[in-house]
Amino acid sequence: MTPETLFSLPGNTLPVPASLEEAVRHGEVFTRRWVVDAILDMVGYTADEDLAVRRLVEPACGTGAFLSAVVERLSASCRAHGRGLLDAIDAIEAFDLVEVNVERSREAVADILRADGWGTAEVGKAVASWVVQGDFLLQDTRAETADFVVGNPPYIRLEDVPDERMEAYRRSCSAMGGRADIYVGFFELGLRRLKPEGRLGFICADRWMRNQYGRGLRNLVTQRYSMDLVVTMHDVDAFEERVSAYPAITVIRNGRQGSAVAADTTGAFGARQARELQVWSASGDEALITTPAFHAARLPHWFAGEDSWPQASPARLAMLEDLSDRFPLLEDQSTGTRVGIGIATGADKVFLTEDRTAVEEDRLLPLAMVRDTTSGTLSWDGTYLVNPWSREGHLVDLDGFPRLAAYFERHRTALSKRYVALKQPSRWYKTIDKVDAKLTARPKLLLPDMKLTIHPVLDEGGHYPHHNLYFVVSDTWDLRVLGGLLLSKVAQAFVEAYAVKMRGGTLRFQAQYLRKIRVPDPAGIPAGVGSALVKAFEDRDVQAATQAALQAYGLENLPD
Repeated sequence: MTPETLFSLPGNTLPVPASLEEAVRHGEVFTRRWVVDAILDMVGYTADEDLAVRRLVEPACGTGAFLSAVVERLSASCRAHGRGLLDAIDAIEAFDLVEVNVERSREAVADILRADGWGTAEVGKAVASWVVQGDFLLQDTRAETADFVVGNPPYIRLEDVPDERMEAYRRSCSAMGGRADIYVGFFELGLRRLKPEGRLGFICADRWMRNQYGRGLRNLVTQRYSMDLVVTMHDVDAFEERVSAYPAITVIRNGRQGSAVAADTTGAFGARQARELQVWSASGDEALITTPAFHAARLPHWFAGEDSWPQASPARLAMLEDLSDRFPLLEDQSTGTRVGIGIATGADKVFLTEDRTAVEEDRLLPLAMVRDTTSGTLSWDGTYLVNPWSREGHLVDLDGFPRLAAYFERHRTALSKRYVALKQPSRWYKTIDKVDAKLTARPKLLLPDMKLTIHPVLDEGGHYPHHNLYFVVSDTWDLRVLGGLLLSKVAQAFVEAYAVKMRGGTLRFQAQYLRKIRVPDPAGIPAGVGSALVKAFEDRDVQAATQAALQAYGLENLPD
């Protein structure tokens, strides 16, 4: 959408069903006052500004947790700047879907204004203008009219939203794909309301930064906006009730991406520490700050793209962003380096064998298994792939291989039931993946999918990887040097920041995460550092590999 686009959304007059109203009430999580004040400070909504000429939008005001603090600041600003209350008649737009919430918010705001000395008539006009019942996601309004958008979007399960309304939400909010939570729509339309340099400040679950359903929103943010501040508050008592919401304060600006602040907090984080963080963030001084309640780092910019954003300590995020700016990705055409996955057959009980006489000898392909890599050196246990592919990448004609034909025929029932065979009945004996005949002979690094730590193992050539192994091949790298880099905790840090972590801390070392790793130019690694990496790799010495990798990357240390 362009800034001039008029939102004309079908369904903006949809009635609010009782089930949805009840879901909204159950999804309301009321924010503690000190958190509200912190967010208002972070976006710059302060009483020393002439707030009567600025516009603040609160998409879901509930019973007035944010709105009360906003009105206090607006009232103080009007007094300080010699303005009447009705000079600020357009300064606030607050919505809520639930009628009783609107009534309570209006009462709370009116009480604040009357206590501050404003007249009954002007208070009534202001309150009626500022707080309205409506669905923010289905409002007809122009984009880029707000200086500030703040709040705590409701937590509503998709199954609690009627189908008709959900369809209207999806028409309104292009970023709400798949199983996206409702709050994704609040982010999207809140951002679209911002004027140039306007700021959005939400406290909300941070899962959209990493989950699949947040892909559209991440793309919108990185394409058009600036992630200025993320304060992770998973252990902070930020709400009036205890909830498992994994919240973060997020400040996003309608402007070009500049430097960003990433902060993480402990349970000791409160009002005083929030003010301390705000002062440090605004100062632009030190790159890092560490206190008992929080630690934070300045990043040169935020992470680009719609792929999952990394999750790590602020100091480590700063390191990863620095390395991303200085070094190319592991998978790189200029070095001929490629990351891939081993073969999936769809029927391992048929295609894998240890019987060297089962089929013709040239139809047996030595297959590297995860168990072959356990020791850190490849120790092949004798498993073969019964290979139906020619060197040219075509299925072989079974008439030319009678033993292979007989073998597959004995297992025809099982092979024909696979989805890949049902799609192509005449090719019923194919594996899911083709065999790349050139890969077998190539030296390669093999990496098991699921491990606590990264575990590169060198195959000098002669084996084909099974699908639980990922591989790295290169036209340029000495794979022992690269193996030392990948064995290091620096490489591990990239995977930890992006990968899915399973129960017990096991990581998935899948191709999409390995491709996030940044590596130095192999030609630029000093000979002594390269030798140290080779020795560490051959000795399986993670600490020595890490020390050598730090030198190769030009790092003094690896942040926790």
